[in-house]
Amino acid sequence: MGIRELLVIFSSFSFVAYGVAFFTSYKMKEEFIRFGLAKFGALTATLEILGALGLLVGLVFPPLLVFSAGGLSLLMLLGVAVRIRIKDPCLVIVPAFSFFVLNAYLFIEAIQSL
Repeated sequence: MGIRELLVIFSSFSFVAYGVAFFTSYKMKEEFIRFGLAKFGALTATLEILGALGLLVGLVFPPLLVFSAGGLSLLMLLGVAVRIRIKDPCLVIVPAFSFFVLNAYLFIEAIQSL
């Protein structure tokens, strides 16, 4: 198993955990209220779970890896923008930015390997 596969698995499990947490934790719903995006919380969590599953399936069907990694990197870029807009401290923005970079890397790698 190579580094790309390990990164896909790490990202996938992270997004599944975050997506499921939205549906099981009131604190996660409160975060979307704080962001001013309460009506988009369930959609975002669902897209994260679908994207995570797409990453895993993308290991055997590479075009899906391109689509999923691209979608998750876009979600995280938007997450960074929202946190900047609401003036969150830089340290709080680091996880979203890190997942943006990780999935952008996976997106580029997947495109190059098609």
